Amino acid sequence: MKEVQYKMIVLDMDDTLLNDDHIISEENKEMIFKAQEMGVYVVLASGRPTSAMTAYAKELKMDHYNSYMISFNGSTITDLKEDKVLFEHALTKEQIHSLYDFSKQNNTHIITYLGEQIISERHSEYIDVEATITGLELLIVPSFKDAVTTSAVKCLLLEEPSYLKGVEAVLKNAMPDLSVCMSKPFFLEAAPNGIDKGAAIQVLAERLNIHQSEIIAVGNAGNDLTMVQYAGLGVWVDNVDAELREFGDVIVASNNNHGVAEVIRKYILN
Repeated sequence: MKEVQYKMIVLDMDDTLLNDDHIISEENKEMIFKAQEMGVYVVLASGRPTSAMTAYAKELKMDHYNSYMISFNGSTITDLKEDKVLFEHALTKEQIHSLYDFSKQNNTHIITYLGEQIISERHSEYIDVEATITGLELLIVPSFKDAVTTSAVKCLLLEEPSYLKGVEAVLKNAMPDLSVCMSKPFFLEAAPNGIDKGAAIQVLAERLNIHQSEIIAVGNAGNDLTMVQYAGLGVWVDNVDAELREFGDVIVASNNNHGVAEVIRKYILN
C-alpha cells in the first residue's frame, strides 16, 4: 500500500516551532524551505495575534510559497500571498463584558486585543509576558468595559498556573457558549464556540481540497489538542504538557532540539 503523502504541515509557534528564545532554528528553517519547495503547504497556527506572526512567516518565505496563517487560536485565517483575511470570527462585546465580570469574580487578570493594542486595566507579570511575545503595545485603561465597545477575536485570562487550571473548569461550566483552552500554564484563552485550531485547519483544508489524512499538525499545549487530533498525523514535541502526551500519534524532539525539522525529515522528505 502506498504511504500517505502529506500535503500540509501545520505548526504551532511558541514552544513548538520557536525555541525558548523565540527564534526559528536554522535546522527548522532549512527543513521548512525543503517542504515548501516540494509543494507542501506550511501553515503557522498560533494563539498569537496576526501581526505577531507575520515577521516569522516572511522569514520562512511563506508569502512567496502561497501559504497561510491561523491566528488567535483559530479565529482568523490569512492568505499570506494575497495578504487577505479569508475567515474571521470574533467574540461579541457582550461576551467580552461577561468574561470581564467572570474574571473579576474569580480573581484573574483579563486582556483583549483591539487593533495593534492589548487592552487591560492593570499590569501583571503574565500580561507583560504576552506583551513581550506579541510585541503589541499594552494600553492600561481605567475601565475595561468602557474601552471595549466592539467585538474582538479573543480574551485571555491570566494568573498563577496552578490557580488558573482550576479556573479553566469553572469557566467552561459557567460559559459553555465559548471555546476555552490553555495555551500556556498562565494563559487561559476564550474564543467563540466552535473556534479552535482544529476547526480552522478543517476550513482551510476544505478550501484547498486537502484531506485530513494528508495533514500533519505539530504542537505542545492544550490549545493544540484539537489540531493534533484532527490531523492525519498528530505530533507533539517532547516538551508537551505531560497530560497531553497520550493524545498524539508520535512525539519528536523538543522545541529547543529542532523537533519540527525531525518531523519534516521523517514524514515528508522520506
